[in-house]
Amino acid sequence: MEPVKQTIDTLRKNIEQWNYQYYVLAQPLISDLEFDLKVKELEKLEAEHPEYFDANSPTQRVGSDLNNNFVPVEHRYPMLSLANTYSEGEVQEFYNRTQKALNEDFEIVCELKYDGTSISLLYENGVLTRAITRGDGVRGDDVTTNVRTIKSIPLRLHGTGYPASFEIRGEILLPWTAFNTLNEEREESGEAPFANPRNAAAGSLKTLNAQVVAQRKLDSFLYYLLGEDLPCDTHYNNLQAARQWGFKISDATKKCATLEEVFDFIHYWNTERKNLPVATDGIVLKVNSIKQQLNLGWTAKSPRWAIAYKFQAEQAETRLNSVDFQVGRTGTVTPVANLEPVLLSGTIVKRASLHNADIISALDLHIGDLCLVEKGGEIIPKITGVNTEARFMIGDKVQFIQKCPACGTPLVREADEAAYYCPNTTGCEPQIKGRIEHFVSRKAMNINAGEGTVEAFFNAGLIRNAADLYKINVQDIFGLERWGEKSAQNFVDSIAESKNVPYPRVLYALGIRFVGETVAKRLARAFPTIDQLMAASHEELIDVGDIGDRIAGSVLDYFADAENRKQLEQLRSFELQFALDKEILAEKTNHLEGKTFVISGIFSHHSRDEYKELIEQHGGKNTATVSAKTNYILAGENMGPAKLEKAEKLGVQIINEDEFLKMI
Repeated sequence: MEPVKQTIDTLRKNIEQWNYQYYVLAQPLISDLEFDLKVKELEKLEAEHPEYFDANSPTQRVGSDLNNNFVPVEHRYPMLSLANTYSEGEVQEFYNRTQKALNEDFEIVCELKYDGTSISLLYENGVLTRAITRGDGVRGDDVTTNVRTIKSIPLRLHGTGYPASFEIRGEILLPWTAFNTLNEEREESGEAPFANPRNAAAGSLKTLNAQVVAQRKLDSFLYYLLGEDLPCDTHYNNLQAARQWGFKISDATKKCATLEEVFDFIHYWNTERKNLPVATDGIVLKVNSIKQQLNLGWTAKSPRWAIAYKFQAEQAETRLNSVDFQVGRTGTVTPVANLEPVLLSGTIVKRASLHNADIISALDLHIGDLCLVEKGGEIIPKITGVNTEARFMIGDKVQFIQKCPACGTPLVREADEAAYYCPNTTGCEPQIKGRIEHFVSRKAMNINAGEGTVEAFFNAGLIRNAADLYKINVQDIFGLERWGEKSAQNFVDSIAESKNVPYPRVLYALGIRFVGETVAKRLARAFPTIDQLMAASHEELIDVGDIGDRIAGSVLDYFADAENRKQLEQLRSFELQFALDKEILAEKTNHLEGKTFVISGIFSHHSRDEYKELIEQHGGKNTATVSAKTNYILAGENMGPAKLEKAEKLGVQIINEDEFLKMI
């Protein structure tokens, strides 16, 4: 090797180690001056010898001044959110639920919940190849160029033993000191300060100029390893391995064997967190065993093996000025309080949700009241009480409205619901716009419509329902405010591309009340064409797993509406996908038709959720409880004793994994 190349390689290796010691371990090995001199020496050699350029050189962390175009990327594994709890009682419920589901010993890993912006890092052969934001959980933005500037994130891993390909997730943070400095600079230059470190971190990560990102002094903590060939079978040990590879793993991570140890951790950090250099908003609890995690599985939105305990929200007192009533896409009317501006958890709060008529009644709200406001989960402001002793010259009592504020239709409230809603689904403007906005959203038809697009097209008279979107051409929108020829063409192209969106997502996009993503998938599997779904009876609908009377009634009401059927036929004429893909249909059988299953225990080949999908895919039905109608119990290790006893009493056949897989 040439002497110059050897010098460059040695400098790179040393600077990477010094970076790690300083930014990850907080144990600097050399002075700042010595470090800067070595970096300048490396920069000079690299400039003189461009043939030895390396994108992973520590000198490249300064970023480029070229603009990034953030490209949406699909996550290898969905980035789900955690279910939140706000009391120790709910933590105990989670612990007891986990204990009952596993029916064996387990450990809980407690970690601090850092208040930043989520990131997913992909490494191939020890080198950072991609960094993706959470996005909508299915797709995020590629922000690799910006993340490469963060010095606590290794571009190249240390040591050995890491998988050839893996993903690690964590949080990008802005420490309090850097946050305060940044805001001082923004105020001096006449810019609005960031409200809190979370917003500043998220805004920095999406800044188009990577040199600006490099100057922001972002930091990171990593907390979750994913891949096919992880070094350990427990979450805690995987984190310790990742620490050895150069990742910044929080020292505030504890493995707990009992609920008492979990509470000790929560109590300690509820006070001590205020002394940390970064913002935190809670504690995350995770089942330690990877096998147990797989068997506990996931809901549509979050893992069953983890939960977030949120620290008690900050509260403030302010005056209620007025109440507005907003209409959502499903017709639900939500009351919103207009408040005297007040600082709360780092942001100025001017509005707060009042949720529904029952909440308003319970609070006994009057215009002019001094209200106690807090942030639920420190995100959504809400009114939790009224200072009745401070009442003086107050205004009228707040009453829930009786007619829709948008169209004047009398509001309806179902007996088993807390909310009022407007039944004028086809003539109420906010509902119409809301349904179209839902239709074009990323999880639905993924049409390239930015904020304000639906409003602009509606006001221009171009659309009155979702089907009208497919009639728009470039000439229709080219020339509208903020619409050039290129943006108009991109929109029309995305309309054409949306015709390839699969049937379950099209069904979700229709916006049927109570039909979310998961329910839409279940309905699509049970009724492989839209015609079969439209012809389904109430009994046939509730025979589908997780479909109850409320959802079945909503589906029937939707298809009974003449306007909805008319729009459906229009969408069909534009060749949208209203049938399951042939490949999915080919996997579907009737091997388990008429058979009802209960799943219990811990499995080796598949998780519980995967077995539920297999049962439905092959025509069977899942239920949670054993009854005389149960045909089989699919039993893994440590099957629940109550279910076993009931099965024996009723004579229900118990089968294991291998026997089940032979059946299908």
